[in-house]
Amino acid sequence: MNVQIEESWKNELKDEFSKEYFAGIVDFLKAEKALKKTIYPPGALIFNAFAQTPFDKVKVVIIGQDPYHGYGQAMGLSFSVPDGVPQPPSLQNIFKELHSDIGMPVPKTGNLTSWAKQGVLLLNASLTVRANEANSHSKIGWTIFTDAVIKKISDEKRGVVFLLWGRFAQEKATLIDVSKHHILKAAHPSPLSAHNGFFGCKHFSKANEFLIKEGLQPIDWMIV
Repeated sequence: MNVQIEESWKNELKDEFSKEYFAGIVDFLKAEKALKKTIYPPGALIFNAFAQTPFDKVKVVIIGQDPYHGYGQAMGLSFSVPDGVPQPPSLQNIFKELHSDIGMPVPKTGNLTSWAKQGVLLLNASLTVRANEANSHSKIGWTIFTDAVIKKISDEKRGVVFLLWGRFAQEKATLIDVSKHHILKAAHPSPLSAHNGFFGCKHFSKANEFLIKEGLQPIDWMIV
């Protein structure tokens, strides 16, 4: 199957694209389209996380669960929204923690593309969602694919920092070789849980400390 994805990822994941489950994802999305269902993000942005962060550039992985399901929000990067779109509550809390951790002023934009371009893979476990229906595509096979992505990073790279926020993301820890990589765990930044350990976690400065120890360029988390 000729999937339109960034070339380094296409090479790393070619075996996944030939598997039956992935054909099932494609068939499901075609059926949704035939039923005139609105799917987010737009087709060209489904693999945006991979387009912005090639395999050899990955230094940090932030795992989200589901794309935003409101109009104009999802852009194929976990937690990120396009310029001009109001920041969702979880993203507001991420920025509050960044302000507390590294003194970053709260930005006007919620667009995290600058992180992605520096090597932060902003990976949602499901890469699509039906409009206004959270988790509506969570059972169509995407998690098999994104688990394979996490395992591929774990197997073939070294010194990557995984930020696992909330129980869902933390369940992915079983896919990561902790003898080669760094895992930071905290509560989810959602308003329902951020006060249970996300605020004060200092994951952004800690991630950079790990990267520096690995001899890698730290992430400039500042967004303007």
